[in-house]
Amino acid sequence: MATVDWSDSENNAIVADYFAMLTMELAGQSFSKAERNRELQRLIGRGRGSIEYKHQNISAILKGLGETWIDGYKPAFNYQQSLEHAVVRWLTAHPDWLMPVHPLRSTRQFNDPVALWIGPPTTMSNAPEPAEFEQTMAIAKRYDVAARDERNRALGRRGEELIVQHERIVLANAGRHDLAERVRWISEEEGDGAGYDIASFDRDGSERLIEVKTTNGWERTPFNISSNELAVAVGRRTEWCLLRLWNFAREPRAFELRPPVDAHVALTPTSFRASFL
Repeated sequence: MATVDWSDSENNAIVADYFAMLTMELAGQSFSKAERNRELQRLIGRGRGSIEYKHQNISAILKGLGETWIDGYKPAFNYQQSLEHAVVRWLTAHPDWLMPVHPLRSTRQFNDPVALWIGPPTTMSNAPEPAEFEQTMAIAKRYDVAARDERNRALGRRGEELIVQHERIVLANAGRHDLAERVRWISEEEGDGAGYDIASFDRDGSERLIEVKTTNGWERTPFNISSNELAVAVGRRTEWCLLRLWNFAREPRAFELRPPVDAHVALTPTSFRASFL
C-alpha cells in the first residue's frame, strides 16, 4: 500500500512538537522523546517509525536553514516539500527564534577563553557526502539564509560581542593587558563601514582586523560578504581576517579565513548597482 502524504495539519503538529523539544534541549531541560512520540501517534495517527523519520527530516531542513537541530535526530533529506514549507511557516510565525537562543548559554563563554573553540577552516577533505551537501545548499539558496543571517542584527551583534571579549581575554592571558585594553568594537562604535568589526592585536602588537560572521547552525552555512569587506581584505591582507563563528546557539566554535578569501570560498554575485546612462 502506498504511503499517504502528510497533511499540512500533521506537518504543523510535528514541527511544533520538534521546536518544543529543541527549545527544552537548548535550555538544558530533560524530556522523553519516546513519550512525545507516543503523544504524536495519538494526536495524528501516524506510526512511531514514521514520526521518528519525520523528526530527522526536520533536522535536515534546519541544517539547510543554518539553524541548530536536536541531538540524536540525524538529518535525513528525503522528505516532502510540504514539510519544508511547514518549518519555514513556523519560523516566520516565531521570528524571535532566529535571534540568539538562550543568551546566558553563550554569554557564559565570555570569561572562559578555552570554551571558544577556534580550529582550522572547513576544506573539501571534511565536506559531507556530495548529495547531502547539494541538498543542504539548495535549501539555503531557496530561502537566502546568508541574507537572513545578515539582517539578524541581534545574532550578529552577539557574535561580535563574544569575539571582542575573547580577544581581550586571550591577550590578557598572554600578559598583554596593555593591548587587551585597546581592543575596539569598531562596528558598534563607528558603524559597519570600516570593512571589519573588531580592531584587535596579535601578541607581538601587530594589528588584527576581524570581520565576524555568525550563525546558529553548522560551519558551512553560506554567509554574505560585502565589496567593502573584500576590498579591505585585499588592501590590508596581513592584518585582516574573517572569523566564522558557528554553532552559536549551543557551544560557539570558530575558524579563521585569511586573504585571499576566494581561496577558501566561492564568491557569488548577488546584487548589482544600477545607474542611469
